[in-house]
Amino acid sequence: MAGYDVVVRGGMVYDGTGAKPIRADVGIAGGQVTAVGIDLPEGVRTIEAQGKWVLPGLIDVHTHYDAEVLYAPGLGESARHGVTSVVIGNCSLSTVYCDAEDCADMFARVEALPWDVVHSAVKEHRGWQDPKGYATALAARPLGVNVAAFLGHSDIRVAAMGLARASDGKAHATRAERRQMVRMLTDALDAGFVGLSTIRSTFSKLEGKRYPGRQLPSTYAPWSEYRELNAVLRERDRIHQSTPNLTGRVEMAHFFLQSAARRNGRPLKTTLISAADIRADRMVVRLATSVAAVANRLLGAEFRWQHLPVPFEVYADGVDLVVFEEFGSGVAALNIRDLLRRHEFLDDPGFRRAFRKDIAKRFGSRVWHRDLYDAEIVACPDDAVVGRSFGAIADDRGILPPDALLDLVAEHGSKLRWHTTIANDRDAELHRLARSPQVQIGFADSGAHLRNMAFYNMGVRFLERVHRDRVMPVERAVHRLTGELAQWYGLDTGRIAPGARADIAVLDPAGFDGSSAAYHEAPMPGADGLRRMVNRNDGAVAATIVNGVPVYEKGVFAEGFGTTLHAGSFLRAVD
Repeated sequence: MAGYDVVVRGGMVYDGTGAKPIRADVGIAGGQVTAVGIDLPEGVRTIEAQGKWVLPGLIDVHTHYDAEVLYAPGLGESARHGVTSVVIGNCSLSTVYCDAEDCADMFARVEALPWDVVHSAVKEHRGWQDPKGYATALAARPLGVNVAAFLGHSDIRVAAMGLARASDGKAHATRAERRQMVRMLTDALDAGFVGLSTIRSTFSKLEGKRYPGRQLPSTYAPWSEYRELNAVLRERDRIHQSTPNLTGRVEMAHFFLQSAARRNGRPLKTTLISAADIRADRMVVRLATSVAAVANRLLGAEFRWQHLPVPFEVYADGVDLVVFEEFGSGVAALNIRDLLRRHEFLDDPGFRRAFRKDIAKRFGSRVWHRDLYDAEIVACPDDAVVGRSFGAIADDRGILPPDALLDLVAEHGSKLRWHTTIANDRDAELHRLARSPQVQIGFADSGAHLRNMAFYNMGVRFLERVHRDRVMPVERAVHRLTGELAQWYGLDTGRIAPGARADIAVLDPAGFDGSSAAYHEAPMPGADGLRRMVNRNDGAVAATIVNGVPVYEKGVFAEGFGTTLHAGSFLRAVD
């Protein structure tokens, strides 16, 4: 009689391939699935799954846990939502080569993370010198989920050039510095990194005292530098992830042409953020997916847009929100990091004229709709404005909506909290994008923008919508969240079959009651006094199993989770 460490009993098993589910038991031993069948013998531990879905653990391909994984390695906000594997190192940012100050300067503003938290995490835990050492160091942490990684272009650019030159648009990498970056990337791929991440977005700014307001180093690189690095990725069949410059859409041609197949028949796997139904421009997502389809079909490209499959709702404390980076007056305000000075600046007549003009702009590339009648206040010391929009308040006061926003921010600062939805508000378009072969499900931004958004449970919310609205067969949705991503990223996970890694999520469709979209906050580990936005849907996630270890069940984490329990591993990509 076979011995099992864990038996998941009697659930509807989705294997991650897109095949129809079967009702079966899943036997786990030694970190692997060893049997899928009926009436398996009892295990050391049994998880009852009658009436539930048993599926491969969900994969979150776009996270910024690079600092958090060092000081809070359980990554519980992912594990509690059935996620068993995450990918870090996105958007040109990683902590492989740079020192603590450089990392903090690069991560803090663009990802809305506390500078001190990033700095102390890297300074305290850094003991590696190269990608191989970094992978070894992560694997030694008490990981709650599996971690795969991109190497960040800004990281290696700073390591080769220094932050001053790397973030100076007039400076160019020397031939020797480019060769050094190629060696760094090659070493990372040899260590199992999934690829290279870059960024072209001008929204992305440095924090810190040295070069605040400069863009991330990757944005200053010429395309000739990208091509040298892309050649390495293409040869190894690894991935280029990037954030494009939305104000220069002609640049997109470079990404499509770089992804196109070469004479040897090999394309460059390329994934960009994001396929979003932006309220400010309803045509852009149709154009983006159509052009991607043409590139994939006619040029032999291997291009995917990342897609967040839920409404893109964002919150702001005052004006601390990334969308203010997309126009001049917003950047001017955010460049003043001292909040008292910033609030004084908001009363400047010249600034106010520029701000009104920027908010009134209705044409050109932009992400935020800037409709202040659709921006609701959710918290403020003045209770009279809570639940109202800036537009409605402006009407009452006989002023313009931008002035109502600035007046309230100047008076209450970050105690003024408001929200709006900038994209993905139409169900029909969300359904279309979820079915599109030009997109992959991703872009949760887990671990970043702590006070602005929370999509840790996007996979659960997507499956709930599929179940409710019959967007596609559930087995296809499971495949999109698991096996499809694992195969594309070259990761050994994402399926349930004998011999497969035992990464499993047990979901209860009876818990699909709409509560997964509700607003929640929780203390941020490692940041005293800071509360971050989170998600809670304990009724929908019955259990999460990582490498055969149950790490979360019935709303409770396993003993030692994130401290002494070693469940996750460093996932190495394979050529």
